[in-house]
Amino acid sequence: MEGKKELSRREFLSRGAKTAAGLAAASSIMTAVKPERVLGANDRINMAVVGIRSRGRQHAEEWMKIPNVHVKVLCDVDEKLFPARVQEVTEKQGRPPKTEVDLRRVLEDKDIDAISIASCDHWHALQTIWACQAGKHVYVEKPSSHNIWEGQKMIEAARRYNRVVQCGMQNRSISAVRKAIEYLHSGELGDIYMAKGLCFKPRDSIGRKADGPVPEGLHYDLWLGPAQWRPFNPNYVHYNWHWFWDFGCADIGNQGPHQMDIARWGMNKKEHPHKIKCVGGYYAFDSDQETPNTQFATFEYKDGKVILFEVRGLYTNDEDGITIGNLFFGSKGWMHLNGTEWKTFFGRQNEPGPAYSGEAEAAADPNNLAGAGGSAHFMNFIDAVRANDFTKLTGDIIEGHLSTAMCHLANVSYRLGRELTFDSHSETFIGDDIANKYLTRKYRHPFVVPEKV
Repeated sequence: MEGKKELSRREFLSRGAKTAAGLAAASSIMTAVKPERVLGANDRINMAVVGIRSRGRQHAEEWMKIPNVHVKVLCDVDEKLFPARVQEVTEKQGRPPKTEVDLRRVLEDKDIDAISIASCDHWHALQTIWACQAGKHVYVEKPSSHNIWEGQKMIEAARRYNRVVQCGMQNRSISAVRKAIEYLHSGELGDIYMAKGLCFKPRDSIGRKADGPVPEGLHYDLWLGPAQWRPFNPNYVHYNWHWFWDFGCADIGNQGPHQMDIARWGMNKKEHPHKIKCVGGYYAFDSDQETPNTQFATFEYKDGKVILFEVRGLYTNDEDGITIGNLFFGSKGWMHLNGTEWKTFFGRQNEPGPAYSGEAEAAADPNNLAGAGGSAHFMNFIDAVRANDFTKLTGDIIEGHLSTAMCHLANVSYRLGRELTFDSHSETFIGDDIANKYLTRKYRHPFVVPEKV
């Protein structure tokens, strides 16, 4: 199969003006593209949901909560999922959605205004780019990309075609988390010099399974998409793909983007870290899994401030009562941020300071628009689509890229077994041609992320 040639460090450096840092500085400069439909404030928005097994099922439910949003198409490479999902959508919105296995056919429909992507990680970038090129807005799940180069291309596509592209970092729209970030930025805790993200999720062994025939109804070539061809193995579908490098990004790239995003946001970092070191391994089990189940990463910025991230995929204690969440450390005190609850403590005696719980707020909101479910993030996307204005997004693709890239940087360090130095502007590893090979991948024709979007 033909694949895209791996890029040298020099070739990457020549594109410095096109990196996320450069695009962020010039994000107001866009190529005007006339949308296929100009939406009024009360016009119905037609959605297509791509990947409908688990998270995509939740996407459909979220869209149907919003007035004048219609789930018109369900798209998935596994036809066995269609009957149940069609029934669920029909019962809730009163009209049946169409079904399609190939996103390219969906994008030909001029009535589709936006697509909602909950497919495998290795598909996110190409599906987003295709949609932008077709004049569609995009809501794409985390991690926004499968490698750093893809993230660059997604930003370029969003800006070139003037499309609204929201990354599924829903904490950015959750009221309690926003209040926590405002407090961190207020200076009350002093200088925030360090943050830590936690992902403590015990995972079972996936075992070992032999390659075998493709199940009936699964369009395996479409499922592989940009990934290199390999024989079908039942361990790839439908969730265990997370644990194979061709398809997923380990738990640091699965749950990790949420807490990486909060950590970077809380520390007000709008660039990539300068030094990255990640250690870990795959412990306890003997299975087909390629990715680690234990990782500890450090990200040091040029000013010396640090973000830590820890994945514990086996059996563990919590950390100050947190299994999935964040800790922030300032010169005056520290913050515990767990879901929609946060607490602060000051000085040597850990004297309690301001605290907040989003439980009462969420209970008072029947649509859970401010709660942990992230409904507000979907509503924010629809508001931005109606305005055709990406600046209204709380989780624009640039934010998704910067936080997702942290996961990719950690994985590259882990796979090479050493510390790496990264240039935030050119988005390349400094003087490290071996590490730079991990910035992109070989793509399988015709599922190629294009050089020019």
